[in-house]
Amino acid sequence: MQTDGIPGYAYGSVSRAPFGVDELSLLKQAVLFGPDDEAALRMAGEVLADQVEDVLDVWYGFVASHPHLVHYFSGRDGEPIAGYLAAVRKRFGRWILDTCNRPYDEVWLAYQYEIGLRHNEAKKNKTDGVDSVPNIPLRYVIAFIYPITATIKPFLAKRGHSPEDVDRMHQAWAKSVTMQVALWAQPYVREGQH
Repeated sequence: MQTDGIPGYAYGSVSRAPFGVDELSLLKQAVLFGPDDEAALRMAGEVLADQVEDVLDVWYGFVASHPHLVHYFSGRDGEPIAGYLAAVRKRFGRWILDTCNRPYDEVWLAYQYEIGLRHNEAKKNKTDGVDSVPNIPLRYVIAFIYPITATIKPFLAKRGHSPEDVDRMHQAWAKSVTMQVALWAQPYVREGQH
C-alpha cells in the first residue's frame, strides 16, 4: 500500500494495537510526557520540516558506518539492498514528522505496533518484498534510542530558538522516542509477558 507517495506507508490503515490509550496514558506518565511536551513536539515539527533529508543523511551515515547495522538491510549475498534502504528512508522521514505532528491516539498506537512488527520476524521484509535478514534484534532497536535522540538536537537549534526552547523540544523528542521504542518492543515479548 502507498500513502502520501511513500511505499509501504500505511498510517491509518493497519490493525489495532494490542494496547490502548489507557496503557499509553500510563506509559506517558512513566516517561514524564505531558501537554508541554506535545506543544514542544509541534514546535520541533516546524523546525524539522525542511531539514528531514539532512537528519536522514546523519542517521543513514551512522548506520552505514557500522557493518553490523547495515547487515539488517542486506540481502543473502551480504550486499545492502538499495531499494530497501531507499523505501525505509522515505518512511523514516515521514516518521520524523509523524512523531512531531500526529495525535498520540488509537491510530498512532496502531502504527507504532506496525512499526514494531516490521522490525521483528513477524513482518520484517514483507512490506518491501525483500529477501533480507528476517529480524532486527531488540537490543539494536533499543540502542538506537540514543543516536536518534542525540543527533537531533543540533537540528532543533538551527532556527534561532532560545536554548530553553531547544532543550524543551529535545526533551520532548527523547520522551517520545523512548515511548515509541517501548511500543515497538511489543512484538518481541512472549505471550503473557507484556
